Amino acid sequence: MRQMTFKKTFPAGKSGCTQKTGAGIAATLSAAALAALFAGPVKADPMHGVDVYRADGHAPMGVMGDHMHKTGEMMMSFRQMHMEMEGNRSGRSSLSAEEIVTSVPNVHFGKPMQPPTLRVVPQDMSMDMYMAGAMYAPSDWLTLMAMGMYVEKEMEALTFQGMMGTTRLGTFTTRSSGFGDTKVAGLLRLDHSETRQVHLNLGLSLPTGSITEEDDVLTPMNTRPVMRLPYGMQLGSGTFDLEPGITYTDRQGDFSWGGQARATLRLGTNDEGYAFGDIGRLTGWAAYQWAPWISTSLRALGEVEGSIDGQDARIAAPTQAADPANYGGKRIMLSAGVNLIGQSDTLDGALAGHRLGIEFGLPAYQDLNGPQMERDWTLTIGWQKSF
Repeated sequence: MRQMTFKKTFPAGKSGCTQKTGAGIAATLSAAALAALFAGPVKADPMHGVDVYRADGHAPMGVMGDHMHKTGEMMMSFRQMHMEMEGNRSGRSSLSAEEIVTSVPNVHFGKPMQPPTLRVVPQDMSMDMYMAGAMYAPSDWLTLMAMGMYVEKEMEALTFQGMMGTTRLGTFTTRSSGFGDTKVAGLLRLDHSETRQVHLNLGLSLPTGSITEEDDVLTPMNTRPVMRLPYGMQLGSGTFDLEPGITYTDRQGDFSWGGQARATLRLGTNDEGYAFGDIGRLTGWAAYQWAPWISTSLRALGEVEGSIDGQDARIAAPTQAADPANYGGKRIMLSAGVNLIGQSDTLDGALAGHRLGIEFGLPAYQDLNGPQMERDWTLTIGWQKSF
């Protein structure tokens, strides 16, 4: 499969980060968009009470667990989510690298070779998550789902020379990649009518992602040791996590809307002695179907995340990312999306029922715990097909 490449250009003196994403998805998306121009007649879907070939029959692609299935039906899906982070913020105020290394205490001060203030400042970070999922309905009131993922992370950091001062020594890049945590869930129907659906999301995250990733770093003393990467560069949580939620969807004519409240609740600490903070998410969206094969959407997401509880003894460096207190906070994201679906006579039915979606998000509000990187933008591309 060919891949498309996200490239980010940095000012002079900074190295560029090149992120690979699944370009086969983008190519399929473009082809399907052209094919959908020849969309055929719409057919009824007894499962959703809407049209099986209605583009807004599912939520925007960035929403998980938004719909249920009819007895015996299954659905396969693939998503790719790309996220960029750039710059640093404490609370709602942006901070320069020089401000951080001259004013932010190093939580590891007192240990060997640890300066009193921070000396390594993250500059840019990108993450790609490749998510393959399956859903199956043993009955009309219960849909089971499972999702595995592969994660790639890359971060560029700036090191300042010596134990104090603002002399820039240089930049370096760390990377981690591998399988992330695995998600399993059951969706339990509470209410269902011709247009409306309400269901519970009862999920569990399994700790299949690594929490012991390492890479070489540039220290303030100009050495390049291999060290355990900070918490945000690890691939999983290391804990079993409950993921309860509730989802509501409805429609009237060419308009549809919905909302979802979900949480991530950590069950104890991991083998390295810490647990990521609990997370609460509330999202709502509205969509308009321009034709049976295409709809557009707007969505808002509010998120509250706690700081890390505990500490990995091997994550000790003069950088904000090695401080458990500098994780979590409050965010509001605003996203716009497009959903496409092949119709019954598209390419003689070859694309009938194939769903393709794309959603782009920007932060509207960020109030972060301690100095940490700001979220810049997100992009989600996905494919779904029911059988």
